[in-house]
Amino acid sequence: MPLGDHLEELRKRLVLMLFGLVPFFVVALTVSRPVLEFLIRPVRAALRDAGLPPVIQSTGPIEVFGSYMKIALILTILGGSWWVLTQLWMFVRPGLYRTERRFVYILIPLSVTMTGVGVVFMYTVMLPVVLAFFIGFGSTLGEPGYNPVDLPAGVVLPAAPLVQGDPATLEVGSLWINTELSELRTCVGFAPDGSPIISGTPLTGGSGILQLYRLKEYVGLVLMLSLGFAIGFQMPVVVLLLGWAGIVEPDDLTGVRKFVLMGCLVLSAILTPADPLSMVLLAGPLYLLYEFGLVLLRLMPAKSLGGEAGDGGA
Repeated sequence: MPLGDHLEELRKRLVLMLFGLVPFFVVALTVSRPVLEFLIRPVRAALRDAGLPPVIQSTGPIEVFGSYMKIALILTILGGSWWVLTQLWMFVRPGLYRTERRFVYILIPLSVTMTGVGVVFMYTVMLPVVLAFFIGFGSTLGEPGYNPVDLPAGVVLPAAPLVQGDPATLEVGSLWINTELSELRTCVGFAPDGSPIISGTPLTGGSGILQLYRLKEYVGLVLMLSLGFAIGFQMPVVVLLLGWAGIVEPDDLTGVRKFVLMGCLVLSAILTPADPLSMVLLAGPLYLLYEFGLVLLRLMPAKSLGGEAGDGGA
């Protein structure tokens, strides 16, 4: 194919990529709000377990909407990645031999699968542990302790009932402590439909440091960790590529395990926040994925997949 035809085909695929992402963006806008609520569940649970109000701060009028749009863009990229990869594949496919296509048929599904596994591992395992560690560490600093004094004569302390939620029956002025939300709440009235209007005040633990987390920074942290784990979990794909390209042999990879372990520690330090806990939580799976890639390389050597390089034509 002449160069001009190649450029025309590339332009066609790029246009299809961009316009094909529009439906994904529309769908992402409709689901970004529940996804945002899903993302803040771990930090709310960690705050609640530490005896702190399970709330996230927004310090700007557009901060919540900005986080919403950021998540919509990320969902568009993730959801439309298969469409983008399909268009790229349609562009490069005519220039590949049949044997070369076999490698792509293995690497792309493996890469997508490992990306999903990495993000799920980050959300379900790594994020709750890291949040619990840092929130628990901060909540124990500067504790004022208990300082008893005698009450003035005639003073009686009011008592608010502890409820694991909100009472089913309320009157205007009812006062209670919602232990699930760690909040002092009161009913200030009723809406026209009969539902109670509730106002509340968060209750904080006895700590000298009040931990208030911004929504923007937390969402940025979650997205950064997701990207780091998605990249780190590509280790089997990298091992297979190096082996199939003839750059390394399985015996070579076996003899450099200690250097690979050191490299996993360095890579995890780059891809995660600068704390030892998250670094270890990523470095361990990275090394196990290296061993997994080595097993795959032994089970699927390049000769068993490709045969002769030119077999089958373009």
